[in-house]
Amino acid sequence: MRETYEETGLMLGARTSAPIETPPGPWQAFAKAGILPDLSKIHFVARAITPPKRPLRFDSRFFAADSSAVAHRVEGMVGPEAEFVELVWLPINEARSLDMPGITAVVLEELADRIATGMSAEHPVPLYRMLHKKFVREIL
Repeated sequence: MRETYEETGLMLGARTSAPIETPPGPWQAFAKAGILPDLSKIHFVARAITPPKRPLRFDSRFFAADSSAVAHRVEGMVGPEAEFVELVWLPINEARSLDMPGITAVVLEELADRIATGMSAEHPVPLYRMLHKKFVREIL
């Protein structure tokens, strides 16, 4: 949630009028906006580990939230000098046509399947990785 805010200006959570105590740092922006982060709005979709011997390696977790979970948006955090140049909402079918890393396309398929089954917390979460030079999908 913090990373989403820092990179996009989107605060996921619920509005409150009660005072919010926070440690120094990015959570103070949530308190100032009167937003309580709400992890129940976040869905763990998949995990992926970059294949060995790649120059840059990642152990990534992919999360999704319905747009209704956005309680507040801070303008000016996306643009030419920021980590993201543009922030747009697209239907999954439209997003599939974009140029993206292969694993992102795979995770979009996982997300589409999760949406089709009602975004249940019981939905299995896959781990994608290379094992003995083969791309494998395991359930966490």
